[in-house]
Amino acid sequence: MDRVTILCSDPVHPVNAWLDRWMAEVADRAEVTLVRDVAEVAEGDFLFLIACHQIVKQDVRDRFAYTLVVHGSRLPKGRGWSPLVWQVLEGENELPLALIDAGEGVDTGDIWRIDTIALDGTELNDEIQGRIAEATTGLMHWALANCRTARARAQEGEPSYYPRRRPADSEVKPEQSISEIFDLLRIADPQRYPAWFEMRGQRYTLAIAKAEDL
Repeated sequence: MDRVTILCSDPVHPVNAWLDRWMAEVADRAEVTLVRDVAEVAEGDFLFLIACHQIVKQDVRDRFAYTLVVHGSRLPKGRGWSPLVWQVLEGENELPLALIDAGEGVDTGDIWRIDTIALDGTELNDEIQGRIAEATTGLMHWALANCRTARARAQEGEPSYYPRRRPADSEVKPEQSISEIFDLLRIADPQRYPAWFEMRGQRYTLAIAKAEDL
């Protein structure tokens, strides 16, 4: 039975519900521990870093046969912060999700597998996050079943980097049309990182919902 640790440092990230489901699905073949801080990580076969905003040093990674990260871009393009959010804002509807080794450099590890999430441009944040979380746990299933026999490949090509998103990146202007800000409204997290605007010296947040969900 595999010994698996998941380090998810964000207890309110949407992926947590899917991690709970994944842990139940593999309970017959893996002993899984979910921790919130790198100081809680022990040792085992697989260490998954999911929604993890902490640095995991070499001495911790050495306690596992595989330390794996899921990153949302076709590496080495799109290293950095919130790649899937940036790609939705760029109008992309085919979102890559890569399973890679965690290395010394951020997002520089060898690539095990890349899956693609297909959108049609109508999905809102909760639906997009659900697709990402489902694909993420799908890659975790793949890792348990295949890492011992598959081989990861090194990243090739010129890298590019996405910057960290700031609250200012979610600002819209009152004079902008709905079509101009629609993708930002789609991807903005209404609870954690809402879109916002200022009017008459007051800041307001914006959120949208599908009519059938009201």
